[in-house]
Amino acid sequence: MNKAVRKFVWSAEGAIFILITVLLSVMNLMDFAMAGDDADHMTQMIADRMGEFRQDTKPPEERRNGSFRFKNFEMMGPDSPEMNKSLRYFTISFDKDGNADVVSFKMSAVNESEAESWAKSLLDKETGWTNVNYRYRVYERDKKTYVTVIDQGRELLASYRMLAISAAGEVLVLILSFIILNIAGKRIFRPIEESDRKQKQFISNVEKEFSVPLTVINANTELIERKHGPDDTTNTINKQVRRMTAIVRDMSDFSVFEEEDKNVSVVRLSDMLRRVIDSRTADFEEKKIQLVCDIEDNIELRGDNNRIKKSISEMVDNAVKFANKDVLFSLKKEKNRILLRQENDTALKDGSCDQVFDRFTMLENAKGTDGIGLGLSYVKQTVLAHDGRVSAKVADGRFILQVAL
Repeated sequence: MNKAVRKFVWSAEGAIFILITVLLSVMNLMDFAMAGDDADHMTQMIADRMGEFRQDTKPPEERRNGSFRFKNFEMMGPDSPEMNKSLRYFTISFDKDGNADVVSFKMSAVNESEAESWAKSLLDKETGWTNVNYRYRVYERDKKTYVTVIDQGRELLASYRMLAISAAGEVLVLILSFIILNIAGKRIFRPIEESDRKQKQFISNVEKEFSVPLTVINANTELIERKHGPDDTTNTINKQVRRMTAIVRDMSDFSVFEEEDKNVSVVRLSDMLRRVIDSRTADFEEKKIQLVCDIEDNIELRGDNNRIKKSISEMVDNAVKFANKDVLFSLKKEKNRILLRQENDTALKDGSCDQVFDRFTMLENAKGTDGIGLGLSYVKQTVLAHDGRVSAKVADGRFILQVAL
């Protein structure tokens, strides 16, 4: 599975995970919230009846929506008469002196003494969950404080089962989606991979086909100059041959660059950037470009030395070609990230211009310059190969190219 397919699979898998997690979380939270609401309704019914749960005397159609009828049968719910026999609860009252009295006791999980101590520990509260599965309510009637605790374990069991099924279902869906996405990803990217392969093959063929005729033209031009001396015609031929040779070399470098293997070593990035810039100082001076460098010392990283050097050279070459007045190179380390920045004046309109990283893409300000639009593609692929990010934009008439490694 190549890098593009892996990225597609993991991105889709992440989206599926987030979607399912949010959906199931909302469903389970609503389920538990409804269980809590039912429990609060029952404790309120007990409070309204002075600590005891008795069958509702209202007709079914006037009862709470939690209980409903199907033909002649009333379904279970907080208002169902069946709850009169099945509800497990106790109510303890306390007078102003703290003396306890058992008002109602229908629970087998604890005895009356334990229930009294339990209720006493809840006196300073109002309502909520206690011991996970028990809902309580504290209220006052006739100058006494009542504590009612109901056992919701049986009712919550369905919610816990739903939670377990949801978790297991999410895992199963993620496994199945991963398998399906792998199969689909390979099929989806197969035409793209084939197109990419053909493009690489085309580049390789062009490089090979152009190398021989350019060598012959160059050799014949040298013979003409030896016999008759250089003139405007031979100078023009030499200039175009050099231009074409540079393009072929770029294509050859691009073909090699496409290989996946990297030779990882410690790259002294600060020293490398200074050396590359120093090698082009004469070019900046010839174009009367003011060069500003803000490079921190001793910045290093592990990576492919040749690829990183090639990409830095392309960034500097980009500045030489397109800067008119000034150019800034900045290299800093911030929050465990290395930031490399190139900034220069430009005639381009403000906004994002990440299209400069596309192969064979040249913007409107590139007319009349040498090259075929591969330079910044090197930069992007180098950065991605080293798990970094790269962006390009124009702001206030300034072209800003930033690399984060």
